[in-house]
Amino acid sequence: MTNILICTLGASWAVIPEVYGFINSEQLPLYNCLENHSALDEAITEFQLQPIDEIWICTTQGKATSASLDKLNEWVLLLPFPVITRVWQAENTGNLATQAQCKHIQELILRTTLAAHEYAHGGQVSLSLAGGRKTMSADMQWAASVFGCTALLHVIGVDFQDMPEDMRVSQPELFTQPLSQLNACSITPMITGSMVRSDLLDVKMGGMVPITLDQYPLSLADDKCVVVWPKPKDWLSQELKYREKMGSQLLGNYYLELSLKEQHENWRSLYRLPPKVINRFRETPLGLEHKNALNQLPKADLHRHLGGCLNLDDQRKVAHSIWSSMSVREKNESLKIVQPLLNNDSEWDWNWTARVKDNVQKPFIASALLIEATEQQLMTNLWGVTEPRVALKRSQHGFSAYERPGELTGSTLLSSLYGVESYAQAIVLQSLNEGLAYVELRGSPQKYGDGLLFLKTFYQALQAAINAIPNGLIRPVFKFIIIADRRRSETILKQTIAMAVAAKELLPEFVVGLDMAGDESYAISTQISELFLPAFQACLPITIHAGEGEKAESIWQAAYLLHADRIGHGLTLNDNEELAERFLNRGICLELCPTSNVEVVGFKVPGDPQTASYATYPLMELWRKGLPLTLCTDNPGISRTTLTDEYITASLMSEGELTLWDSLAMIKQGFTHGFLSGKEKERLLKQCDGYIYQQLISDPYFQGPQKI
Repeated sequence: MTNILICTLGASWAVIPEVYGFINSEQLPLYNCLENHSALDEAITEFQLQPIDEIWICTTQGKATSASLDKLNEWVLLLPFPVITRVWQAENTGNLATQAQCKHIQELILRTTLAAHEYAHGGQVSLSLAGGRKTMSADMQWAASVFGCTALLHVIGVDFQDMPEDMRVSQPELFTQPLSQLNACSITPMITGSMVRSDLLDVKMGGMVPITLDQYPLSLADDKCVVVWPKPKDWLSQELKYREKMGSQLLGNYYLELSLKEQHENWRSLYRLPPKVINRFRETPLGLEHKNALNQLPKADLHRHLGGCLNLDDQRKVAHSIWSSMSVREKNESLKIVQPLLNNDSEWDWNWTARVKDNVQKPFIASALLIEATEQQLMTNLWGVTEPRVALKRSQHGFSAYERPGELTGSTLLSSLYGVESYAQAIVLQSLNEGLAYVELRGSPQKYGDGLLFLKTFYQALQAAINAIPNGLIRPVFKFIIIADRRRSETILKQTIAMAVAAKELLPEFVVGLDMAGDESYAISTQISELFLPAFQACLPITIHAGEGEKAESIWQAAYLLHADRIGHGLTLNDNEELAERFLNRGICLELCPTSNVEVVGFKVPGDPQTASYATYPLMELWRKGLPLTLCTDNPGISRTTLTDEYITASLMSEGELTLWDSLAMIKQGFTHGFLSGKEKERLLKQCDGYIYQQLISDPYFQGPQKI
């Protein structure tokens, strides 16, 4: 970053060192002899002015100006420290005696200010009103009001005849050291204010584009050299006057055109951002450099399986909670069962999970294995044996290969109520670390024993963990969706749906929906649709796993037979244009999970040669059609991902087409399509809207670097 001071110059060259010494008081303490010089320092602190790195000078031609430039150069060479000076002279403007000459120097001042803001690379740009003709001072004020500035500076002095003799003569040596008290008292440097950049500069609509240095160029003057600048062919001043004349109408048209082009409404507060920022957000691809900033934003995850949430460290913490509740006999029996695995440092037999899951004491056995096995053993046999984790549905072991990392968690651990508290604590901490403000967990509590008892216990544990969150942090809101397995018999499905209805009555603030998951080759029949009638009668929102590697027919069945409000995955929806149009009209939201979609189905990930032969991820094609969709994690513990990672991965898979603006709109879709009550949704949307706005206007990773 470079801090630039822009000055005009006439016969009084000394105003430049007077202003420079005011800002760079440590390098040039001109005013140290003043009794109130601390007041000058306070003004510098108030406006947070940084020391000047370069002085840019706009001036005319003529003898008086040449003499001033000679004095200025002499002063610069006498300084004990280097300071870069760049000088531009408007050609044939000796006395500013004509309107054309005044217009020429005005144009130079405007272009110099535009150039300074771009060459500063985010550094400060200050403008001095002292020096030069009165018309030049007015031009500087106009430039400041249009392009903005950190500070508008001025120097006020006593009448010339009342000045001390050496100040009237103004020799360069005088301004290389502290001024005497008499001399210092004859002038008063001050900051008259600061200016913000006009939004009119950044309007982009129709044939109008943001004003940049590329359109109105100015060659950079070399240090201590003078560039004579001829009259331009295109006048920046005319364009600025036109935009100012159009004023609010121009901005109104910009925001109107923006709203008409939008297929997905973004956060309301983002439309208050300056056009420059909006344009940048719409044109900047989401990248790895935005990861930390994105992680701080409140987000919603609508598709997160309870059984696939926890990473290995958290699974082990839950295992220790269960282990501490066990008797010595239970511990010894569990260790005896897993001992053959513990003794084997290589790959275990694929069916080793039967030792754990086919036993009524499975939470005890899983805890023993999680605690006693080495990390290498667990990493190898939970993840390593299924590498590369791409298109696992087509692998030797099918979908079970994808599920393998979750074998020692979920229902395996949660069958013991002693693990529920630590499991809930881990999920709350995980959500805080990921910036999640709203989470819909889904699972099959009927597999954990007494499903209603589990849900009640788990909800209480979540609330206790949430209440322990320190003030000042956004407390995540958790809801629960019960999963029915399409592979089960009609009897079991009927029992699961009945339990979901009962759970909704028992815990209306927690249980919010019903899902159907499992192998999509098991078609949804009219008989299954009839089984869902109690859920329909209870007005339970419905989300269905469909279209993950299977034809669009499975999505049609979910929409028309089970009246789905959302679809988990829905990757093949584009194969049926009429159905896609219906989804758009009905506002049925898709829950896309990029990492698990790669692991289960297989999609191209640029930079990963193992995926080169797979299809392009359909995210942007669906998004451009205006279809409601949001990104989710599916099983973050299994896929070793976070919701922030899912957005970064989605952008990579979309080869730069997913912009910051798109990402923010997708995040909003997560809140908009959550299974919340209307009042809860309104409160959460407003809360997150305000937080996101404050974060975006202050975070440099979202603001991005200034263009050169």
